[in-house]
Amino acid sequence: MAGTVQHARLESPTARARLARGRNPHWQALVAGRAHLGYRRWPDAKAGRWVLRRRSGASYSVEQLGLADDDRDITADGETVLSFEQARTKAIASLDASAEPKPNARLTVRRAIANYIDYLRSQGRPTNDTERRAAAHILPELGDIEVTTLASKQIRDWLGALANRPAFKRTGRGKPRQHKAAPGIDPEAQRRRRSSANRVLSSLKAALNHAYDEGQVASNHAWSRRVKPFRDVDAARVRYLSVAEAKRLLNASEPNFRALVRAALETGCRYSELARLEVCDFNADAGTVAIRKSKTGKARHVVLTDEGQTFFGQVCAGRAGGKLMFTRADGGQWKASQQGRPMREASDRASLSPPISFHGLRHTWASLSVMAGVPLLVVSKNLGHADTRMVEKHYGHLAPSFIVDAIRAGAPKFGAVTVDVTPLAERNRRQLSVNG
Repeated sequence: MAGTVQHARLESPTARARLARGRNPHWQALVAGRAHLGYRRWPDAKAGRWVLRRRSGASYSVEQLGLADDDRDITADGETVLSFEQARTKAIASLDASAEPKPNARLTVRRAIANYIDYLRSQGRPTNDTERRAAAHILPELGDIEVTTLASKQIRDWLGALANRPAFKRTGRGKPRQHKAAPGIDPEAQRRRRSSANRVLSSLKAALNHAYDEGQVASNHAWSRRVKPFRDVDAARVRYLSVAEAKRLLNASEPNFRALVRAALETGCRYSELARLEVCDFNADAGTVAIRKSKTGKARHVVLTDEGQTFFGQVCAGRAGGKLMFTRADGGQWKASQQGRPMREASDRASLSPPISFHGLRHTWASLSVMAGVPLLVVSKNLGHADTRMVEKHYGHLAPSFIVDAIRAGAPKFGAVTVDVTPLAERNRRQLSVNG
């Protein structure tokens, strides 16, 4: 509560340097129970920021005052950079300007998500996943609720209902939404739905935390620690092909689609990344393929094997650099979801059981690489992950390790021991025959 917040020492840069850094501000009361001067500093920031929090009815509004004079190279000017006294004076002046502080405009969950999407775009980060999850799962139920009135129980109830709801099927634009079967009591189906619900929750929390970081709401208690994602639901069973199965799939694929499948098996790239490749993205001298636009928004260079270099060299030979590397039979670009049907047909012809999706080819490249001893860090870099966490989670158990080597080298070995497994009844019958 505002009237019981701990009084922080904010008077000098030395005192402020001792305070914990992070999202949550440190407060001093200006008007008991009504207004507080706050100071917040991110872990990697050279200086913190002053904020004013004031009560408006049952909620709070937060106003940014300026930068703090924490660094020797930053001199207080009374406008954008403020000392403690200047920040306190500016906060009091802002309070005096209106006897009743004006609350911020009504911030709904819908508005908070829109602001967050605008922020992602300004940073050059992808927004498609956030927009789709919000439109399908967040806005219909929570969109019109004010963020300041959002309760932890509301979010938990929404998350639980989302996990029990059947998943959507892909449908064309303008067509009615269709659903898959409900998860029911199948443990794997429940795990998948809970895992999906966790991803939607992450998008919601990211948008609400952005609103909090921008000073649009005074507290993040309703969703920060009180709402937990489902636990132990990310251990997906990764389907990948053996080398023999991969060869059968290639032989069973239509010619134009076969080139796309081979490219996925040689690189581990996503379907969308391969569909955008141009001939100039293959560097024959370096033996790499440049992925200029990925799911994470970051470019990378995928290193190829000798066979991969030969394959891409054949695909690109004699073609103009601006041409698409892989096209459909009619010469058009491979678009979203157009890989589904030819992949199913090729899987059926190759007698793959269970069948595999196109994304499974990415798993195949990663799994076979890890089992062959390629370091997890190298695999993660080629796949475009920021670190090894995703690779460790999905493929770490496939990697040769000192534990496996030690057990196979030192555990007991019993050799070819012959064991009498004659059924007990048969043994008794023989004994009676001998005795008789």
